[in-house]
Amino acid sequence: MSESESSRGRWGSQLEFILTSIGCSVGLGNVWRFPYLTYTSGGGAFLVPYFICLILIGIPLFCLDISFGQFTSLGPVAAAGNISPIFKGVGMCMVTVMGLIMIYYSVVIATCIHYFFASLTDVLPWTDCLNEWNTCNCRQDTNDTDYLRNTYLNCSQIDNTGSAFSPSEEYYSNFVLGVTSGIGEAGGFQWRLVLSNLLTWTIMFLVLIKGVKSIGKVVYVFTLLPYVLLTVLLVRGLTLEGYYDGITYYLDPKLDRIAEPRVWADAAVQIFYSTSTCSGALIAMASFNSFKNNTFRDSYMIPIINALTSFYGGFATFAVLGFMALKKGVLVSEVTKQGPGLAFVVYPEALSRMPAAPFWSVLFFMMMMSLGISSMLTGVETVASAFMDEFPALRKGKNTYICRGIICFCGFLLGLPQTTQGGSYILNLMDTFVGGFPLLFAGLFEIIVLVYIYGFKRFSSDIKMMVGDTPFARYSYYGFFLWCWTIITPAAIIAVIISKCIDYTPIISEPTYPPWSETLGWLLVMTPIILIPGYALYYIVRYWKKQSFSQMFKPAPQWGPLLPENRTGAYADMGVELYSKENAIENGGGEINPSYVTEKE
Repeated sequence: MSESESSRGRWGSQLEFILTSIGCSVGLGNVWRFPYLTYTSGGGAFLVPYFICLILIGIPLFCLDISFGQFTSLGPVAAAGNISPIFKGVGMCMVTVMGLIMIYYSVVIATCIHYFFASLTDVLPWTDCLNEWNTCNCRQDTNDTDYLRNTYLNCSQIDNTGSAFSPSEEYYSNFVLGVTSGIGEAGGFQWRLVLSNLLTWTIMFLVLIKGVKSIGKVVYVFTLLPYVLLTVLLVRGLTLEGYYDGITYYLDPKLDRIAEPRVWADAAVQIFYSTSTCSGALIAMASFNSFKNNTFRDSYMIPIINALTSFYGGFATFAVLGFMALKKGVLVSEVTKQGPGLAFVVYPEALSRMPAAPFWSVLFFMMMMSLGISSMLTGVETVASAFMDEFPALRKGKNTYICRGIICFCGFLLGLPQTTQGGSYILNLMDTFVGGFPLLFAGLFEIIVLVYIYGFKRFSSDIKMMVGDTPFARYSYYGFFLWCWTIITPAAIIAVIISKCIDYTPIISEPTYPPWSETLGWLLVMTPIILIPGYALYYIVRYWKKQSFSQMFKPAPQWGPLLPENRTGAYADMGVELYSKENAIENGGGEINPSYVTEKE
């Protein structure tokens, strides 16, 4: 093992990469976003645009990501800076998006941790309205004629025409979140969430302390355990009354919805969410692969497993929702919510109505924690790898622990505003704005750089160095990826961007989200995106006297496999003299990446 390989690390086996990639892709959104999206977008009919988008967008972008990372053995920032120095901002955009997502994702995991520990009791605390956090509007069943009058409140005079809230709603809103009137009213810290978030980031640091060596071991637990628990919960759901109504509601095909552009846009965006493409995570994780790993096999297998997991999880979710609707005497549509409303209100309420409720609640939130942690591990390591690739000294000795420790500590501090009483509004704002347009633009520019500027033929030749020139590879190159990478996928991304712009609805809703919150949301959108033209402008200003404009788009002199033993074919004559900082610019490329200044220099 060379010094470069030793310092960056490598997966202990190919199975570790596959499990890590599945863990990266299969997250909380598979449980709370996909099932709801399926229902609202045409039921079973939604699977048609979803799987078409998977084939034409998800798989091509997945292959582009992991092939790029595996070939360079670098994270997204360094890899983008090598293949086209002027577009290094594309990698910066990806890492920035991932960093922003991790800030609020950790708080969601922290909430799961809180619910997990709250479930370790004889009676779940959100079972009834007999608690100090309940209000006069709390009632256990929507068909009750009277609101609760409990010992904690003076409820002798109640307006029965007002809104009614279930015990689980009030537990989540009043006890866990302590919600304020809107994003402009922060309130105090919810210390339960603060401590749970601290525990989340502590887990991140302890697992990531040795990089991929430690990640590769824990993914056997955090990736496989959710499948076991999901299956157990599905079997339990299929034994409940009303499960059939829930599943029928989930799959009921509304074929006329397929003709709506918004449904296709939702399917495409969900592919970005669920496969983690263009976030930099797959590039970073693939950079630790063996150079000869078959990226085509993984590109077909992992996205399909992810899609089937989403579909599979929908059965478990809607079986329970059908039971919930039956118990409350309402339609399934009246208990169906998305996001936190499903995970922390509807599902917990359904669990509280089952025999041995605490046991099932423990299993559910253990599954949610595992799903969240497995996804977050790859996200945090993506950010850490980006810094270490740019500053290789951070990989030496104790520096690697310090680097990861600082990243985790900063992540905890930046998440603190979301653990206040008004923090849920901030979390929803970030979730609404961060994961959409920035990922779409990152994906579009990744295709532009790799396929149009660097060139499809050159990139396919690079891939052949890794996977070989087999009949299967040739079919994948020219029968599928050629058409997707050059025409279909970029056209689809542009269409989705246009559709989202046309259908966009401002988040403004007084007093919850005042006008300035809309501005804040778009600032979150533009911060990663602006890095792409921003770095390009910086590069032009810095090097316009040393390079021609056309040279700025060409690969840097160190472009190619990181490890000397993999530099074959067109890269066989890459000389050490090319790797000096003095000669980097004169040889037609950008700044030398320190990762390439090896012991040979």
